Amino acid sequence: MKVFISADLEGISGVVHNDQTSSEGKDYGRARSLMTGEVNAAVEGALAAGASYVLVNDSHGSMRNILIEDVHPGAVLITGTGKPLQMVQGIDSSFQAAFFVGYHARMGAGGVLNHTISGASVANIWVNGTLVGETGINAMVAGYYGVPVVLVTGDQYLAAEARQLMPWVNAVEVKQATGRYSAACLPPARARELVKEGAARALAGLGSARPLVTGSPVTVKLQLRDTGQADGAARFPGVMVVDPLTVSYTGRDYLEAFRALRSMIAMSAT
Repeated sequence: MKVFISADLEGISGVVHNDQTSSEGKDYGRARSLMTGEVNAAVEGALAAGASYVLVNDSHGSMRNILIEDVHPGAVLITGTGKPLQMVQGIDSSFQAAFFVGYHARMGAGGVLNHTISGASVANIWVNGTLVGETGINAMVAGYYGVPVVLVTGDQYLAAEARQLMPWVNAVEVKQATGRYSAACLPPARARELVKEGAARALAGLGSARPLVTGSPVTVKLQLRDTGQADGAARFPGVMVVDPLTVSYTGRDYLEAFRALRSMIAMSAT
């Protein structure tokens, strides 16, 4: 059994502020260590449940956060930027399950450091009319390849968002958000224990999970935070302008729409 792990940072227990999520932040080093620990816990749980191969994709910011010297020896790590599939680089139809570790809720939904891909530019994203955050966006890439997401970890807002999209998912809450920059956090040892247990439980229940798929064609709608950003996104070929803040793109399948979405977001910053 092959398991894919996409690892973000904002949903890790103990991480509550931008000082911890950027390489310029004074507390970034500690956050990297905490992230590596929770990822390793997910790897341990997967291996204990019978996984023969675990691929971890570092999915936060520079995508060079996880400390490879401390990564569980039973895993392989993808690190660095310039990845065609971004947060789900490496996923393909050979995997039986996907985990999203350290994820956060979508922009405006509540929870610690909530945002969707780019907190500086993105207000909302819809896929075929469904409002989604990074969890849904990336789960649909996995779904394109027939891979179900069976585990998510983060705060209670992330858990609720994931369960609404994927009722079968195992959602491990390692912290309880009390604001955008505060949370009641489990100590690392306890958080890792719960993540490990959740990973094993998720694979044990794999038979009841299913891929999150969309019909074809697929329309993605992107609402930016200001009109200049929308002007930038509108330069992508094939984009329709919905209103001064919103653009949309219709692709033949989800992968085409996903790539257009990521390109529009990148162009919104120029």
